[in-house]
Amino acid sequence: MSLGRIWAIASNGFREVIRDRILYLIGLFGLLLVIAQRLLQEVAATTENKIFLDFGLAAIGIFGVIVAVFVGSSLISKEIEKRTVLVLISKPISSAELIIGKHLGLSGVLAVLLVAMTVIYLILLSLSKVDYPLVSILVSTVYQFLELSLITAISLLFGVFTSPILATLLTFGVYLMGSSSRDLVDLGKLSEDPGIKIFTEGLYLVLPDLSRLNLKNEAIYSLLPSPLTLLANLAYGLLYTFLVLAITILIFSRREF
Repeated sequence: MSLGRIWAIASNGFREVIRDRILYLIGLFGLLLVIAQRLLQEVAATTENKIFLDFGLAAIGIFGVIVAVFVGSSLISKEIEKRTVLVLISKPISSAELIIGKHLGLSGVLAVLLVAMTVIYLILLSLSKVDYPLVSILVSTVYQFLELSLITAISLLFGVFTSPILATLLTFGVYLMGSSSRDLVDLGKLSEDPGIKIFTEGLYLVLPDLSRLNLKNEAIYSLLPSPLTLLANLAYGLLYTFLVLAITILIFSRREF
């Protein structure tokens, strides 16, 4: 693989997503927080600070997931539908370079979005004189980016062999099930049927455990896991993303155009 070609694909993909007016979401996010802040002052006189802390981090996560799922699921399929993939693969560009470049490009967009939304969030918290754990929120944001990077890899995986609509639905399904995979295991343990228990444990092993990367609640209360646990969760997210990208490259390389 050539790092130069990967960088060219990533930068081109970054500009392509930016041109789709994706950054308007930053303005929408800021407007949403301002409206929420005004409404909470009226309806939650004593708990508005706590609710605003929760709402801001939740909104950052939701906006990020929307971009990762909807944009990621159409990155490769758009190239296939427009037949531009024929031009790409006719040049000295491998499947791995194309997939990794597309993933890095969208990950760059997500990083810009997360940084911008986090800055707006912290500014509004400061203007509202709300006490907040800065370090915990920043650590949570880093792991939020890792989670979105993993979701992007999953959306690319589905996008290489299904339609954009189906890829979007499948990615959302994996996201929802991955966010509650531990609950599925607990549900299986409560069941008296051993088959259900085996099935839920199998789902837990296959699906990504996104709760490892979701630290929003812990950040608000400054109850982040130990450094060793954080390091283990970081390694888990990176390894899972790598494996998903490897499967995506394998499937894409075997497609005939």
